[in-house]
Amino acid sequence: QVRLVESGGGLVQAGGSLRLSCAAFKTLFSINVMGWYRQAPGKQRELVATITYGGTTNYADSVKGRFTISRDNAEDTIYLQMNSLKPEDTAVYFCNVWLGDRGDLDRPSTYWGQGTPVTVSS
Repeated sequence: QVRLVESGGGLVQAGGSLRLSCAAFKTLFSINVMGWYRQAPGKQRELVATITYGGTTNYADSVKGRFTISRDNAEDTIYLQMNSLKPEDTAVYFCNVWLGDRGDLDRPSTYWGQGTPVTVSS
């Protein structure tokens, strides 16, 4: 029903920046809420930032003021601008999308990308 293509992960020093992208390709349903989640080694997957079709956003407290999520509805693409990166931001970052008339800013759907790793060195 949907394919998510992520890019932008990599290695960066503490204090640096990265920009992640996720493009959604669908065959039938419209794209609703999209977002980023991350999972560090030995930890549960956690919400980073989510955004509605209209631009309403939700951020984890740990990234507020440093990360910015945005979307391009014409391209069904979201971005995550990550500034002032910290070693604790190191994780695999996963794109997530809600389809059709369902969407939730606080929890993920079952549609995931494969993830892009982000490593922040101290």
